[in-house]
Amino acid sequence: MNMNPTGSSRPQPSWPWPDDLRHLAEFLDYLQVECGLALNTRLAYGRDLRGFLASLAEQGVGRLAEIQPIHLEGFLRWGRKSGLGPSSIARSMAAVRMFCRYLVVQRVLDKDISDHVDTPKKWHRLPTVLDDSTVRLLLEAPKAQTGRLAPRDRAMLALLYATGMRASEVCGLDISDVNFSLGIVRVLGKGSKERIVPVAGEALDAVKAYLEGLRPALAKDPAQRRLLLSRTGKPLSRIDVHKLVRKYVRLAAVRGHVSPHTLRHCFATQLLSHGADLRSVQEMLGHADIATTQIYTHVDASRLKAIHKQFHPRA
Repeated sequence: MNMNPTGSSRPQPSWPWPDDLRHLAEFLDYLQVECGLALNTRLAYGRDLRGFLASLAEQGVGRLAEIQPIHLEGFLRWGRKSGLGPSSIARSMAAVRMFCRYLVVQRVLDKDISDHVDTPKKWHRLPTVLDDSTVRLLLEAPKAQTGRLAPRDRAMLALLYATGMRASEVCGLDISDVNFSLGIVRVLGKGSKERIVPVAGEALDAVKAYLEGLRPALAKDPAQRRLLLSRTGKPLSRIDVHKLVRKYVRLAAVRGHVSPHTLRHCFATQLLSHGADLRSVQEMLGHADIATTQIYTHVDASRLKAIHKQFHPRA
């Protein structure tokens, strides 16, 4: 008797199934075109749902129309067996839930079978936040470099900290997105949602110095409108930004795992600790749900508890 990859004696169904893969492709198109989700989100959902289909095949499911709640529970076990953490499994189940609802609309399923399947609870980890002196060391690190690209790197770091942009967002900035007279930057965030974020004068000075000095030498193509360019004249990628941040973290001798997102965390925490209201911070970060922004209130509360413990006589 043939054994499938899981070691079960059940016959493995022929997979992939053309009709069901068509439903998957159409669902991903629907997410991108109708719901306005970003390409990266589409790719992530595609990976999650292909894992779901692989799990169904291992469970002996022949067609999407045959899936039952027990098969979704099997997918959860499959995720744990594959070494996925609770956050990854929760994200995958979110994709599966949306796909199941879509299949109901398409009349592939009679009812939404994902309704009664519980998703593993995620741990809410507090984000890493640097203190003011450490941030200053990081921002000033490019000044100690003699390389020609240091002005660009200084502008990039200053923008990340001054605006709370994601790495992908700072890569997507055009020159025209920075308004020096108004002191603002236009950011195109997730789902192509636009927001306006104020920028500190020091960061604008760094950007202006880069534009007037280095960028004309980097721009091989006069029609290139991206703000941050590589040494070859191409726009910086998200991976480039991560590598550059890690480079200056090492040069500044900053301990711990620090990424572009760490500067985003620092931006939000600084605003809240100095009295900014949660809704304004949500708008500047581009969070769709204010619950995502609320994590920074816990970060600030932790800082206040540490101060209380250090200085209060009864702590």
